Amino acid sequence: MRGILLLMMGGSGTRLGADIPKQYIDVDGRPIFWYIVKKYAAMPEIEGICIVSHPDWLAFVKEAIRDIPFACPVELAPGGATRSASVRNGLRALASLARSEDAVLIHDATHPYVDEEGVREIIWTVDELGGATLGACQYDTCYRMDGERRLENVIPRQELVSGASPEAFRYGDISRIYFESTEEELARMTSAGAIALAHHIPMKVVPAKVLNLKITYPEDLELFRALVHTYFFKERENRKT
Repeated sequence: MRGILLLMMGGSGTRLGADIPKQYIDVDGRPIFWYIVKKYAAMPEIEGICIVSHPDWLAFVKEAIRDIPFACPVELAPGGATRSASVRNGLRALASLARSEDAVLIHDATHPYVDEEGVREIIWTVDELGGATLGACQYDTCYRMDGERRLENVIPRQELVSGASPEAFRYGDISRIYFESTEEELARMTSAGAIALAHHIPMKVVPAKVLNLKITYPEDLELFRALVHTYFFKERENRKT
């Protein structure tokens, strides 16, 4: 089964407090998303890539990835007014690249890592089941709290998993849902996983084998800066000249 990457990076990243959206922030001479794209591009299982970006940043993205040695077709697509509209734009851009049975890997650029072993398992799982997501299992005690942050009860940690990237589905299944859903439905459910479950696509969790980092706050960015070459992307990349 073929894997097709749909990289989502149209958010504004306001909680980080940076001057530009977080996915475009420079880390050691490269924008954050560049590391993700380059790692996926080197995987033989990936046979097509679509990057969804805010329209104002499309030219920047095109220039930034110019030196990546792609062995597969690459498309750029503009983001929409909502997350779901952006996913739909990306799926439309993939129409000429993806076959109905291909596994579309929806990866959020705020998750700056590529779990290669996990991605391969996700592709196999989509082939078998129809849907899968990388997820971080919980190892600490988990509680439910009320609106005032007072603990109410313990939630069995074996029942909880935090979503990671990517989520994946057969292209024919997920594109049909996005193309046929109403704007109201798409606006109500921002997660592709939530939309897929609402349409009865089974999903299986593939446990993440990397730290499930999501860049939301300044401390997350600092952690990525500290670990980009020693953990998340171990092979040190050449800086731009």
